Amino acid sequence: MTAGRLLLTGAAGRVGAALRRHLREDLADAFPVLRLTDNRDLGEAGDGEEIVYADLTNFEEVRKAVEGVDAVIHLGGIADEHSYEAIRDVNLDGTYHILEAARRAGVGRVVFASSIHAVGFYPRAETISPTVPVRPDSYYGVSKVYGEALGRMYWERHGIGFVAVRICSFQPQPKDARHLSTWLSPRDAAQLFARAVTAPNVGFLIVAGISGNTRRWMSPEGWDLLGYAPQDDAEAYAAEVERIHGDPGDITEQRQGGIFVDSAYVGLAQKGQP
Repeated sequence: MTAGRLLLTGAAGRVGAALRRHLREDLADAFPVLRLTDNRDLGEAGDGEEIVYADLTNFEEVRKAVEGVDAVIHLGGIADEHSYEAIRDVNLDGTYHILEAARRAGVGRVVFASSIHAVGFYPRAETISPTVPVRPDSYYGVSKVYGEALGRMYWERHGIGFVAVRICSFQPQPKDARHLSTWLSPRDAAQLFARAVTAPNVGFLIVAGISGNTRRWMSPEGWDLLGYAPQDDAEAYAAEVERIHGDPGDITEQRQGGIFVDSAYVGLAQKGQP
C-alpha cells in the first residue's frame, strides 16, 4: 500500500487511545499522517497527527473526516450493550456512514473493530473459526454482524478491502478465567491492526482479535494472511486469575460471550447513558 493518510475513528476510546501511539510509530512509513476522529476530546495533535472531530451519526461530518485518507481503522461506536435505538443510530448507521464516505473518497482499505459478541452464543467448549455461522448475543453483537456483512458488500460491490477484527477482551492484562481464552494485549492489538491495514491483497477477511492464548476458543485462521504473530499469551497470568470466575452452571460461564448472553443484561442502557 502506498504511503498516505490513515484515519482512526473512535480515537478517544479505550482501544483507540491505546493504539494511537503505536500506530503513529509503527506505521510512520506506510502512513506518515495519522488522522484522529471522535466526538470526544482528543487533546493536542502530536507530530504526524491531524484531528478532525466528527459524530458518527452525522454523515456530513463523517464525510469530511474521511475525505483525503487512504485507509480507515474504524473503532468508533458504542462499545457495550445498549438500547436498540442507540445501537442503531451509532453502530449501524455510523458504520454505514464510514463505508459510504470511504467509497466516495476512494479509500482502498477499511479495518473494522468487530467483536466476539458477533458469535457470543457459541459454547466455550467449542473452538470456532471466523467462518462459522454468526450467533450474536446482544444488539451490540448484532451491530458487529451488520458491520461485517456491510463490509462484505462494499468489497464485493465497490472493491474496498475490508478486514474485520473480532476483538475479544482488550485489557492491559487478564482479569479473570475467561480472559485466559479471550485476552488481547495492547501490543498484540497494535500489531494486529497495523497488519490488517497494510497486508497486501486481502480482499475481505474476518480474524480473531486475541493474543496467542494457549486456551483460546477462536482459531487463528487468517492471521497468516496478515502476517500477524502475537507475542503474548494469557497463560502467563493463569496462576493469578484462573480461580476468578462465576458459577460454572450459569449460562454466562458456558458461552463465549460471557455476561452479554444473559437476557437481563442491558449494559449502558441501565446506566441511562446516551
